[in-house]
Amino acid sequence: MIFPKWTNWLPLVLGLGAALAGGGVVAGVTIYLTPKYTRAGYQPVQPVPFSHRIHAGQLGVDCRYCHNGVERSWFANLPGASTCMNCHNQVLKDDTRLQIVRDSAANNTPIPWVQIHKVPDYVYFNHSVHVDRGISCVECHGRVDQMDEVKHAKSFSMSFCLDCHRDPAAHIRPPDKVTSLGWQWGTNAAQTAELQEANGPKLVQAWKVESLQSCSACHR
Repeated sequence: MIFPKWTNWLPLVLGLGAALAGGGVVAGVTIYLTPKYTRAGYQPVQPVPFSHRIHAGQLGVDCRYCHNGVERSWFANLPGASTCMNCHNQVLKDDTRLQIVRDSAANNTPIPWVQIHKVPDYVYFNHSVHVDRGISCVECHGRVDQMDEVKHAKSFSMSFCLDCHRDPAAHIRPPDKVTSLGWQWGTNAAQTAELQEANGPKLVQAWKVESLQSCSACHR
């Protein structure tokens, strides 16, 4: 006998080990290679040092001045250089940091902004449907008005979306407050929670907000 009897079990043990290891890898990839883990916190360097903290925060520029299609379109468009130059043809008009913007306006070429917020191709999301029904930008993008460099603040995982779809009353606000990112119902957390609980269902009913949870609502 060349090999001992216990080696008869070796192929089975190796096969079982490989199956378990493979299953672990598949489970790890499934869990961790999702937007919740791969995009939350993503903060790329942009070609132009545009500070949302200064523009949206200190100066109070409404989100819709730059993202002017968000109430009518499924996507939040980026502004053309001409929008930037409405102010910067006077403000910081010779600043070297804005040379890309001036060149873009002069040559009619787009500014190469780096996209930050993105859902997978198999997910359908319509900005106008949410914005026009009182779901604030802050719900998905966080306090952008406090960011110099915008980052991916929320997870965008499936559970993140479903939490809002299951209970829209907890997230809805008056439509005219959608772009007021720091707005709250009350002066403190307890009062805000109380007023949200009282007024949220009324807004959901008034605006006929549907609590869609079927697969086809987001996967089309």
